[in-house]
Amino acid sequence: MAMPVRRRQRARTVLALCLPLAGCVPRAAIPPARPIAPAPAPPTPARATLRQAMMSVHAGARAQVGLPALAWDEALASDAQRWADALARAHAFRHAAQEAEGENLWMGTRGAFSYADMAGYWVGERRRLAAPRRGAVGWHDVGHYTQIVWRDTRRLGCAVASNARDDVLVCRYWPAGNVEGEPAY
Repeated sequence: MAMPVRRRQRARTVLALCLPLAGCVPRAAIPPARPIAPAPAPPTPARATLRQAMMSVHAGARAQVGLPALAWDEALASDAQRWADALARAHAFRHAAQEAEGENLWMGTRGAFSYADMAGYWVGERRRLAAPRRGAVGWHDVGHYTQIVWRDTRRLGCAVASNARDDVLVCRYWPAGNVEGEPAY
């Protein structure tokens, strides 16, 4: 008797633009310098792995366009963790109602993607970027990538939360990128 054929469930992903709510961040909305967070407690192994993967993916994308790596910010990571937890708990996918920090969101089948794969979807938008130095044109196609390589962004913090079905990745950036009318890098 033949074994029944099991169909592999196709993993799914959902991306959201790094634009706060419904538009670009006006330059006036970007706050002055964020204070440097105090030295954090040692991260758990899972958080350390996430941090290493996010720093690597972001540094690689920024190096390709001649920009320095971002610094990890525990305060941003804590903000990202609170929002990732809320999204996973509510089985929701939407940007936080805040404009002080840039935000990239990703959602996909629980356990089906590595951290580098998750952020890789954002970096993959680069291929759709026709004019990298042009302002707010086509944000919906490249907004995750342009937030990663935004020339004025200096700090990054990311977190992952899960529910029974999905993993949710939230990365927060300071200062926020995708400022209307300004070039990405």
